[in-house]
Amino acid sequence: MEPVELRRAVAAGRVTASEMGLRVDEVTVLHNSDRVALRLIPCDALVRVAPLPQLADSEFEVEVARRLVGVDAPVAELDPRVEPRVQVRDGFAISLWTYYEPVGSEVAPADYADAFARQHAALRRIELAAAPHFTDRVAVALREVDDRSRSPELSDADREFLSGTLVELSAAVSDGAAGEQLLHGEPHPGNLLNTRRGPLFVDLGTCCRGPVEFDLAHAPEEVGQHYAGADAGLVHRCRALNWALFSAWRWRGDDQMPDREHWRAAGLERVRTVLDQCGPG
Repeated sequence: MEPVELRRAVAAGRVTASEMGLRVDEVTVLHNSDRVALRLIPCDALVRVAPLPQLADSEFEVEVARRLVGVDAPVAELDPRVEPRVQVRDGFAISLWTYYEPVGSEVAPADYADAFARQHAALRRIELAAAPHFTDRVAVALREVDDRSRSPELSDADREFLSGTLVELSAAVSDGAAGEQLLHGEPHPGNLLNTRRGPLFVDLGTCCRGPVEFDLAHAPEEVGQHYAGADAGLVHRCRALNWALFSAWRWRGDDQMPDREHWRAAGLERVRTVLDQCGPG
């Protein structure tokens, strides 16, 4: 968020938590992109604040969290001191979560794979009719890439490359998947916290349907080696697809990721590198 919008988001998060009975003397911004994550002190709550157009996404994330906690999934929980729903204030969608103090910096590959196995098992125990298929995400990315008004700074050559890559990899992953289920959707290392309770997944609003390899492709390569039954070739194709999706988001005219210019170039280069590693076909 831009500085003016960020100040409004912080104020909305602070006031909402205070009105729900939580003491807020200090607010720390933990993450700032299209939505923000705030740590409130001394109540030690985590608040997610998103622009109101993302209200449905925020409500979906809260619903996913509620259901997964009920089946003992390794996920971050909503704050038990307040009503488990999204609040609306000053043009923002606001949800309150438990804050977990990080322990160490990285989750070991074997522990990462174990968290995946437990998360996927829990996801097989719930029903989420609203969860999209991973190909729906690809379709949204294609609209951004193919529409010059949405991605005006993307060159014609890169537009053609990125569009073709998204189409071909989406088809290749769909054809190669032996089975599909509910997934986290974006379980990269930034979305797996190392806590005293063990590894916990966050940012649950990306939940979608697809092969487990789509999730594994977001993690370091060593993780897949510890996940029983994973198709290494499919993981690699999914990794290339994930980088193509990442690149598509960076070229949106309204993308707000920090250091966007760097990631625009780096993302495209990473797509090409991973595709080369996939080999012919």
